[in-house]
Amino acid sequence: MRTKSSKQNKINVVTLGCSKNIYDSEVLMGQLKASGKDVVHEDEEEDGNIVVINTCGFIGKAKEESINTILHFANKKEAGLVDKVFVTGCLSERYKPDLEKEIENVDAYFGTHDLPNLLKVLEADYKHELLGERLTTTPKHYAYLKIAEGCDRPCSFCAIPLMRGKHVSQPIEKLVQEATHLAKEGIKELILIAQDLTYYGLDIYKKRALAELLEALVKVDGIEWIRLHYAFPTGFPLDVLEVMKREVKVCNYIDIPLQHINTEILKSMRRGTTYEKTNALLASFREIIPEMAIRTTLIVGYPGETEEIFEELKAWVKEMRFDRMGAFAYSHEENTHAATLVDDVPEEVKEARVAEIMEIQSQISWELNQEKIGKTYRCLFDRKEGNYFYGRTEFDSPDVDNDVIVDARTHYIQLGQFVEVKIIDAGDFDLIGVPVSANDVQNEV
Repeated sequence: MRTKSSKQNKINVVTLGCSKNIYDSEVLMGQLKASGKDVVHEDEEEDGNIVVINTCGFIGKAKEESINTILHFANKKEAGLVDKVFVTGCLSERYKPDLEKEIENVDAYFGTHDLPNLLKVLEADYKHELLGERLTTTPKHYAYLKIAEGCDRPCSFCAIPLMRGKHVSQPIEKLVQEATHLAKEGIKELILIAQDLTYYGLDIYKKRALAELLEALVKVDGIEWIRLHYAFPTGFPLDVLEVMKREVKVCNYIDIPLQHINTEILKSMRRGTTYEKTNALLASFREIIPEMAIRTTLIVGYPGETEEIFEELKAWVKEMRFDRMGAFAYSHEENTHAATLVDDVPEEVKEARVAEIMEIQSQISWELNQEKIGKTYRCLFDRKEGNYFYGRTEFDSPDVDNDVIVDARTHYIQLGQFVEVKIIDAGDFDLIGVPVSANDVQNEV
């Protein structure tokens, strides 16, 4: 068997799943770099002779992707193209015994809380002093800031607590220190993430403290946008909206996965809310901050979702006109409460419902985007692809929301900079614009 053991070790970190996993990989890479290791993230050439796969175990498709990735690199090891393969993350946390039995050509499996042990086998030391000094993999002007780990919610369909454990908030002082370090590295936008932002602080401060955290983060020099992801609707602290309204740095944007609207389905999902309470919360959002962009996520095909209930969900989506929305087909997850229910919606019906509800959202998005034509927005530009620059308004998060597209053949934009852009055309999920000068913006006002 051919190996590369004669070469200097190069560690290729491969990340699957959500932004929380991206953050964890960045922390791992920062620790490795601090120990003098040659480390890369998702090397396109796959020439690292040591591979660390940070897996996702959330739903069926994500688990399948993780398993296929493990098999890919295990086969490369078998062929002598890599020396060692290590697996970490949610899938490994949840299914370690099964994985060890089924995919033996992996050197070791680690869980979500095994960073010191993983570093040890990679011959690196865990350095407690590296607070916030991670190796970011996002564009140089934005970064994720994980404010808590784990989740205490009892949602019937979710296996996150099995993989990530109980909710643990990070102290405000520590997060401010991390944000300050990121700002010095050129980060302009912080995207706050957790399994549940709204629970932040209950464990260490005995009260919901997300608003206080925001008040502290807006004081960090260099940070210009702060964005909120993954806010649980039940018990949402409305003082957060007051901070959002008052502080220009806090984007008028929220990602709040609502999952469904039928009261009986919500009860079965153990979401702790109802049709009436959900609508009242959304009404509060729009009353306090009318311009707020609301992103949500829905699960369709949950056990017991009849055609009548699905029609109720569709009617509600049409009524609410969410700025951004995603939908997923329900996936039976072992050892969750919902796994005890009969998975009575056929897969083809689930997928058809996903397509149908996303078609409704596509039309809503198109209509909302048409209203933006002729208006000017402050945009942050992330990348250039081919002949076009791609940026975002404060109402758009990276990778999941609208892009603002500017023709690079006639305009130049420095990536990572804020630019005033006038929208001249729009599609379902994209805005077309041209940069305008400060004088033009002043004249419009």
